[in-house]
Formats: sequence, structure tokens, C-alpha cells
Amino acid sequence: MAAAATPAVPDKAPKMQAPGHVPFDPSQAPVIEGFTPITLAKNESFKEKFMRKTKENPFVPIGCAATAGALIYGLRAFHQGKTRQSQLLMRGRIFAQGFTVFAIIVGIFATSLKPKQ
Repeated sequence: MAAAATPAVPDKAPKMQAPGHVPFDPSQAPVIEGFTPITLAKNESFKEKFMRKTKENPFVPIGCAATAGALIYGLRAFHQGKTRQSQLLMRGRIFAQGFTVFAIIVGIFATSLKPKQ
């Protein structure tokens, strides 16, 4: 059988860019046609943002604290050999996690229904 000859494709040299031109400058935001970014009125610290979000939906931090508390006490009971109490606390942790997820979902819907300012 004769070997099939592959057609010769001329090598295309990559386009040379102007010296000093960077295709993407990570120090600046990319320019996207038709998109205008929203500028924040002020920069918030972590504490300020946490307090604002807690006031918007107070059940999420409550659910997180309940989940962490049930987990810690459940692990402590397991370490002490109290299997019945440990099982109850782990079930309570699952309930607290479900409550937290539900609170997050309700908060998202409430925020989306709130009129924009």
C-alpha cells in the first residue's frame, strides 16, 4: 500500500504584537461592550457588612450558630461515650442545617422581591 501523502500546510507565523502591548492587563477591569459596572457607594469593612447582612436576614446566623453548637456538643458527647445523646445532637445538627438553608432561600427570595433603590 502506498503511503498517503499529507498535504503541505504552510506554517503560519503568529501575529507579532506591538512591543510593550499587553493583551490583558490584570490591574484594570476588562472593557466589555454594552456593560457598565456598578460602583459601590462606599467600601464596607467585614464587620459592617456582617451587621448589614444580619439585619437583612437574622435567621441565617442563628441557624449557623445552632448548627455549630449541635456539632460541637455532639462530638463532645461522642468522645465521652454518650452514644444516645450524640445521635440526638447529630440529628439536631441536620435539622439546624436544613433550617439554615431554608433561611438562605427565603432571604434570597425576599431580597429579589424587594424593589431596587
